[in-house]
Amino acid sequence: MAKPPNSISRSSSMPRSNEGMRLIFSAVVGVMLGYLFGISFPTVNITKLHFPSSIISYIEDRNSGITTQTLLNHAWASANSRKKNNTDSKSDEIPKIYVPTNPKGAERLPPGIVVSETDLYPRRLWGDPSEDLTSEPRYLVTFTVGIGQKANIDAAVKKFSDKFTIMLFHYDGRTTEWDEFEWSKRAIHVSVRKQTKWWYAKRFLHPDIVAKYDYIFIWDEDLGVEHFNAEKYIELVRKHGLEISQPGLEPDRGLTWQMTKRRGDREVHKFVEIMATVFSRDAWRCVWHMIQNDLVHGWGLDFALRKCVEPAHEKIGVVDAQWIVHQAVPSLGNQGKSDNGRAPWEGVRARCRKEWGIFQTRLADAEKAYYLEQGITPPNSTAV
Repeated sequence: MAKPPNSISRSSSMPRSNEGMRLIFSAVVGVMLGYLFGISFPTVNITKLHFPSSIISYIEDRNSGITTQTLLNHAWASANSRKKNNTDSKSDEIPKIYVPTNPKGAERLPPGIVVSETDLYPRRLWGDPSEDLTSEPRYLVTFTVGIGQKANIDAAVKKFSDKFTIMLFHYDGRTTEWDEFEWSKRAIHVSVRKQTKWWYAKRFLHPDIVAKYDYIFIWDEDLGVEHFNAEKYIELVRKHGLEISQPGLEPDRGLTWQMTKRRGDREVHKFVEIMATVFSRDAWRCVWHMIQNDLVHGWGLDFALRKCVEPAHEKIGVVDAQWIVHQAVPSLGNQGKSDNGRAPWEGVRARCRKEWGIFQTRLADAEKAYYLEQGITPPNSTAV
């Protein structure tokens, strides 16, 4: 008997219906897998995932009898295995060095190789480095010089023993003429034309460079030293605990402040100017930071030195028992420029006075800004 036409229609639609269900099932499983991997492994690169062969087989054979649970189990096991392998690989990596307590810029170096300070001791070009130094001077003396004061500097240098490193700053650019002195061959020479001692000091006497020295002498070239003995001077500085000092100045010679003139009835009195200053290592570290790059004459600096030691009235002083003579030779002043009929030294002196005012203003403004930042009314302020 022939089948009714509607039976034939239903039987022919069954395969198409089963095929559609498989496609829907595959799509649902794919969405579920994508969602699960997305929330469980947000940093996993999908292009690097290795799916189990059973998943590949299922894709290739849609009639496979694999269940959803088996599919998920295989995917989870594969991802866990890869994650473990990545962890093991990272554990074998050598950690990078980073030491925040190292000097700025050297944090990536192991502390044992970091050398944050240096010195001015010349070394040989040959032999064992450990045998280079037969002595290590404990003190540094610098002179800012021109060739016209060659004889005076020769006499001054001879007052300092081999415990002192000698350093000459040449403002006239002439250095070879000094080789007639034997000591000059051992000295350190720095030559930059038309610069002052504070310009040199700021650029070549960084505290980390001169850290080996107990005391740093920063002297002018026009000083008579007939009555000066460097070793005895150091003894008195240590005895009286002076962090910033200078020899007394002969009261009847040269131009100087009244408070720096030598007093014959004592070893030491308090105050110092910037003509022949001697700094301890710690005091110099503070003073160096106070020197302004553009204020090369240093006028006004002596009145601010008290900010670098405490108590200032005990730590700053003039050593009367060892005195010098200020010869007042305007040699550096002659390095100035004539302008509108004025002599070179007049322009230099005008610059000195201008710098003094600028420095005072900067210092006052800096102190005021600090106190305001701390929420404190600045001293001597009229603010209510």
